[in-house]
Amino acid sequence: MKCAVLDDYQNVALSMADWSSVQERVELQVYNHHFEDRDELVSALQDCEIIVIMRERTPFRKELLQRLPNLKLLVTSGMRNASIDLAAAAEQGITVCGTKGGGEGTTELTWALILGLARKLVLENESVRDGGWQSTIGVDLHGKRLGLLGLGHIGTNVARIGQAFGMEVMAWSQNLTAEKAAAAGVTLASSKEELLESSDIVSVHLVLGDRTRGLIGARELERMRPTAFLINTSRGPIVDRDALLEALRSGTIAGAGIDVFEQEPLPQDDPFRLLPNVLATPHIGYVTEAAYRGFYKGIVEDIEAYLAGSPVNVLVPRI
Repeated sequence: MKCAVLDDYQNVALSMADWSSVQERVELQVYNHHFEDRDELVSALQDCEIIVIMRERTPFRKELLQRLPNLKLLVTSGMRNASIDLAAAAEQGITVCGTKGGGEGTTELTWALILGLARKLVLENESVRDGGWQSTIGVDLHGKRLGLLGLGHIGTNVARIGQAFGMEVMAWSQNLTAEKAAAAGVTLASSKEELLESSDIVSVHLVLGDRTRGLIGARELERMRPTAFLINTSRGPIVDRDALLEALRSGTIAGAGIDVFEQEPLPQDDPFRLLPNVLATPHIGYVTEAAYRGFYKGIVEDIEAYLAGSPVNVLVPRI
């Protein structure tokens, strides 16, 4: 069987796991670059029965799946991938499997972005490299309010670190209960609006879905303090792109730390690459050694199970 491994940007897919158990039956082809052209992608994949993808780097919608009649197994890292049309895959008889694992990388990157913005680390580093010295004044975190949109696993861990910095932590989501907030030592906001209006840093930790797409738009950004920072390490479409650009340009908010975008990779001329009050990273929250080893180990296990006739970690469309 031919198997394509897509978007291995760091060229580590084959070294992060032991593939020997499947290599006698599977011919591996690893692609280190992202296919921007859809026809080139189809040409590369048209003979493959197995395709491995890393998160949402390459979406697999119905139109693409229909052009891959030989595809039998699609494996994605993680147990959730909103960029796969699971219903279309099921219609074509394609088995879709995920993997467990992920680590704490997104929590850690969230704090890297918060600290980078608060202490203006990029500007000060550039100043040192250019022969300069102190040029900015940092923002204190101690005593400030951290507002979390979402208090799941990552949100709870982000809250714990905020508390260690001496911050007051408030959280809100559509399903968050007072009991769960209290268990994390967090104040439950009475509304999304209260959280936005009273927080010095707002950090997004929600799953992308119909209820959360565009959850933060122009009206929500206008409620934030002009000194506040917005952090998004979750999914780009949760925050309205155009509204955020306008808020950053106009000074409605002080800045943003962003790891996720509607279109990835970002186009070369995208304004998020250039705005001085944006600290942007290329969707690297999950890109850590522990996460990669867990993902690729799980990918090999998924292929093994499929070849044995008993697929595991199967993802099915929600009814």
